[in-house]
Formats: sequence, structure tokens, C-alpha cells
Amino acid sequence: MQLRSSGILLHISSLPSDCGIGDLGPEAYAFARFLERTGQRIWQMLPLTPTSTDSWNDPYHSISAFAGNPLLISPERLKNSGWLSSEEFSSMPDFPKEHVDFEAVTAWKGELFRTAFSRFTAREHPDYALFCSRNAGWLNDFALFAALGKELKAPWYEWPSGLRDRNVTACEHAREELAQNITYEKFLQWLFDQQWRALKRFCNERNIQIFGDMPIYVDHNSADLWCRPDEWQLDEKRQPTGMAGVPPDYFSETGQLWESPLYDWDAMKDTGFAWWQKRIFRNLDLFDILRIDHFRGLIAYWDVPAGEKTALNGKWVEAPFQDLFDSLYSRQSSLPLVAEDLGVITPDVREAMQRYDLPGMKILQFAFGPDLPQNLYAPHNIPRHALVYTGTHDNLPTRGWFEDEADSETKTRLAAYLGHEASAESISWEMIRLAMLSHANTAISPMQDLLSLDGARRMNSPGTLSGNWTWRMLPAALTPELEARLHQLTVLSGRHGPERPTTHSPASSQGTTP
Repeated sequence: MQLRSSGILLHISSLPSDCGIGDLGPEAYAFARFLERTGQRIWQMLPLTPTSTDSWNDPYHSISAFAGNPLLISPERLKNSGWLSSEEFSSMPDFPKEHVDFEAVTAWKGELFRTAFSRFTAREHPDYALFCSRNAGWLNDFALFAALGKELKAPWYEWPSGLRDRNVTACEHAREELAQNITYEKFLQWLFDQQWRALKRFCNERNIQIFGDMPIYVDHNSADLWCRPDEWQLDEKRQPTGMAGVPPDYFSETGQLWESPLYDWDAMKDTGFAWWQKRIFRNLDLFDILRIDHFRGLIAYWDVPAGEKTALNGKWVEAPFQDLFDSLYSRQSSLPLVAEDLGVITPDVREAMQRYDLPGMKILQFAFGPDLPQNLYAPHNIPRHALVYTGTHDNLPTRGWFEDEADSETKTRLAAYLGHEASAESISWEMIRLAMLSHANTAISPMQDLLSLDGARRMNSPGTLSGNWTWRMLPAALTPELEARLHQLTVLSGRHGPERPTTHSPASSQGTTP
């Protein structure tokens, strides 16, 4: 993150695709080529872990901290690899182009994947055995957990006690009874891994780094809690005694209640933070750069008693941050981590970031309040080490912010800063220009801002559960005019080069690019 560069925030699911959701297929490679032609060096995306209609299709709520999301597997690449035939695409629904219909996509892709699996024989694919061996530390338990969840149609804490408590005999019996379904879950993870590694390699060869995201918490109904319940704050019935969240902030007057159990940090410390080490280095195997969401929760977390309806009645509790990070850096002296440090950030958080040289985030939408001259998000105050954004997936697109959130005083200050009045049509690129010309080494813009989209194309509204994560970019969005405009600004702002050294992730499986 030391070289001056820029990039785009666009989740895989937001790519165009005839298959109803953006995936790891041809449009992902087309977007990578667009990044290369415009001089971008970073593709930032959201977590790649499995999503579910049971948890609002939210990439920050998953049944695993380690597995990949099967919905991102490309059917087109499966067809090109011989797993599917053209005839099997004839039943494809007429999916909407501008948003994801998760229920329809989940049902249709599930049928295709089962068809592909019917043609799978493990002994014919040595890469599959190698993948399973290299990932056995999380894959075996995850596959059993996923198969049991589908078979019993209930979260793990409602399973029969033998399975809920991971009785050895009960689990071995389940492995025998559900052997085919367990292999299917491993098959999906193998397909995801093949397609992901191929795309990442394609990007890295073009000096594009993949910038991933890691939620700070995991869901109650997850393989991680099922396997290690003593490392979370659960009662004897495996129910949370406290829930994660944040107090009232910019995004919500009553705070945010995330319905994720809290860590038992003492128990995790006793293991040498083994789960955290595996999780961080699994993510750094998948990504070149990793953002830790809600970083301040690793220094002190907001503890909301179980049963509360909002996050108002929580309290701050310290976490053993230094012990955790010392354990991580004892394995590797330099880690490409970014701290999501938005919201109310206290001196202890700043001290922790400085201790481990972790860059933070600066959001231009937050810059133009009454304290503009001293505001830490104002372009003239942003340090080189920080990452500057016009907005993130949690913000309105900049045009929507200008039209729906910015009051008249904010617009007046913004006009004074720009030297002219902005309009709804121009504001997105005005802010992109401020970000690109800032001192920050890294400037990131959400794709919605490059397309000057309004508030209806928001990716997520924090504190709400429904209506999020569905936005998709239209197939014809990457026009020559857009490409030329972005390339010109990238060169003008000195973010086009010098070339980054090519990086490669360890190849756990082989794959070809289209």
C-alpha cells in the first residue's frame, strides 16, 4: 500500500451476468481488463464467504469464516470445463439485470450444481484430493455442518444433543449416512477455489491486487461456533449471553445490533488465538490485501445483553488486542492489513493502529461538516498512509448522498471547497477527483460513483436487514467514454504507475482463464 495507486470497489455479485448474479465468469475477467486499461491497481470487494436467504443474503453473515460462496461459481465456466451442457441452460429464468433475485438464483444454480456433481468422480480429479487435503483443517467440519444443516433444516444449536455437542459416535454416524452430501459440499468448495484462484492469478498477472474484506464476527449458526462453542460467550444451551453491535452512530440513532455472538477472549487466548490465526492467514491466502471490518471491536467491543431489541443498552468491554496481534505478527513480520476505523474512534484504537502500522480509511462524504478546516476526512488533512474513499458499500452512492442526505450548509461548504457549485449530475466525479488528487497513497471509488448512480443503487443500509446486497451493474456500463475519463484522471493524479510487482497466491488447484 506504499505506492500511489487507485482502485474500484465492486463486489463479485454486482457484476453483470446472464445467470442472475455476478460470478467468477467472463464478466469478472472483463472487469479485470477494464481495471488494467484504466490504470487501476486494486479491485476491492466484500467477503467471499457463503451467503444465505436465511441470513438476508448478507456477506457479513455467514455459516463459515473459511468457506467460499457457491453462488459466485460461474455456470458458464462449468460449461466450458465440461461439467454442464448447453441444453442445461435452457431452463434459465429471465433474471432481472439490475438486481439479484437471491431466491431464484439459489434455486436455479443449485439444480445446475447438482447436475455437475452427478458427473463428478473424485478419483478422476487429483486436484480435488489435493484441495481437500490442503484445506482439511476447516473443510471436513464445514462439509459435515453444511450437510447436517440441510438434512435437519435447523440451526446447529437445535440439533439432537449428540450432534449439537459433537459427540464422536454421533458425528461418525452422520458422516456415513450423509457421505454423498458431504462430498457434494466439498465439490462446491473445490469448484469455487478453482475459479477464484484462476481469477486472482489473472488479476495479479496484470498488476491488480485483490483487496478483500473480513467481518469481525461470525454468525451464531456457523460451523465455527459448532466446532468451537467454548470460544464464544454461550450458555449451557448454546445460546448467546451477549450480542455484538455498535452504539448510536452516523448510521443509526439506536445503534446497530448484529445478532452475532461475542468472543470469549480468555478462552481464545488460552489456545494461542489458534482460530484467529487460521482465519487471518486463510484470508491472506485468498486476498493480497485484507480489510478488518469494525476494527475497533478488537480493542474494545460493544456488549449488548441477550434479548435486547436495540443496541442502546450495551457497554464497552476491552479485548486482548495486543496479545492477538503479537501472535499474528510472530508468524509473519509484515501483514497487508487495513483497519476499518470509521465511527467514534478513541485514542486506544489510534495507538493500536500506529503500533502495527495499520492504515485506516477516510470517507469524503464525512468531510464537509462545520469543522471542515480541521476535519480528518477533508482531502487536505488526509495522510499518505490512509486509504481515501468517496464512500463505501455502507454509504449512499455519492449522488444519492448529495441529493438525499447533504443539507444546504454542507453543500455550501462543499461548493466553497471545490471553488464552484456542484450538481447532482457532476458531484460523483467531483468527489472522485478530490480523492484521486489527495495525498493518500490509495484512492478507492465504489463503482456506483463512477457511474454517477443515485441512492436507489445503494448496496447496504446499516441497521436494516432487508433490501440490501442486491445491486448489479448493467452489462453495457463500462463504456469507452467512462474508460477514457477514468484513465485520464488516474494518469493526471499520478496513480497509474510505477508498475507493481506481480504477486501470486499459492496454487491449491489449477485453473485456466477464458
